[in-house]
Amino acid sequence: MKTFIWTTVAIAVTAAAPARAEDPFLSEIVAFTGAVMHLETGVPGLVLGAIRNGETAVAGFGEIRDGTGVEPDGDTPLRVGSITKVFTGAVLASMAADGTVKLTDTLQSHLDWDVTVPSRDGKEIRLIDIATHTSGLPRELERAPGPPDDPNATLTKEAMIAGLESDPLLFAPGTSGLYSNFAYDLLSAALANAAGKPYSDLLRERVLEPAGLTDTGFERPTDISGAMQGHGFQGEALPDIPSGLAEGSGGLYSTTNDILRWMAWHLDRFSPEDAEMRLLDHAAYIPRDALEVAAGYDESGEMDAVGLGWIVMERTADRPTILQKAGGAQGVFVYMAFAPAHDVGVFVGINAYDFGAAMGMAETVNEMIGTLAAH
Repeated sequence: MKTFIWTTVAIAVTAAAPARAEDPFLSEIVAFTGAVMHLETGVPGLVLGAIRNGETAVAGFGEIRDGTGVEPDGDTPLRVGSITKVFTGAVLASMAADGTVKLTDTLQSHLDWDVTVPSRDGKEIRLIDIATHTSGLPRELERAPGPPDDPNATLTKEAMIAGLESDPLLFAPGTSGLYSNFAYDLLSAALANAAGKPYSDLLRERVLEPAGLTDTGFERPTDISGAMQGHGFQGEALPDIPSGLAEGSGGLYSTTNDILRWMAWHLDRFSPEDAEMRLLDHAAYIPRDALEVAAGYDESGEMDAVGLGWIVMERTADRPTILQKAGGAQGVFVYMAFAPAHDVGVFVGINAYDFGAAMGMAETVNEMIGTLAAH
């Protein structure tokens, strides 16, 4: 049986034809690990990319859409779901670095909507509370369902105002942690107002262009047939849908190569360019033991502290300290993690809603970072 499995893996690795780096070990581990993950999970398609010391490697397996036979590669567009949140955190870091906002500013001071943002026990919601998921707001905004082809159509400014008016706080801001998509969409609205421009422009100017990301944004790919098609829990192919106003929480599209470029920006930690922004973005602001309750942080590994959207996992015997974030949207799961002190980062995406596969790929990536950092 072992001979059969290893032969199958070898064939899959050969078929994947990974993008070759100058670092041959990096290329080999990306190709082999991706092949094993694809075989173990049985997902329709998988793409894996890694960066080490500035060198990158990418390998794709399966197919981007049913029946096409086209393997994903580094330029295949895919939804990145909640990885959008760490882009929002980077915008916040940039604006805090130049003094446009402060992390401790209240949401009320920047939202500029005709609504009183709720508070509890004398504690107002601050921008840092939203970024660290300690605002007290619920995970999702309670709203009317949208039509099947546009379920986010009811995610509107008016719906968010109504949500704030409904006294939604589950705990006093800053005292406990609960993952919240609703809060992050409020954060992007507040940052856009503070900057005086649409959030998409703010993100492009503050994060995407400085990092050289040319294939990341909220617009659906022009040729959607070339993007990763998601699959539901029963294996059914899912249509692509508009993201609506989920700009802060989960609306971005990107590519593996763009995510690797962004990790290269993060790993260039001694560069004088954007040094203050990078320092703020990498900081661990809330340790786990500072929270009375912590919920929704641990799907991809146990959270030790929270940054500006990043889940911080402290060093273990097998790997260095990492910053990580997972995401899922419309039948696609993704995960990225990097070790700032070791110049290593990894990204993986699958086009299936399979929680077992998603948790397994995060564990594998975390182990992979340990291997790459130690070799």
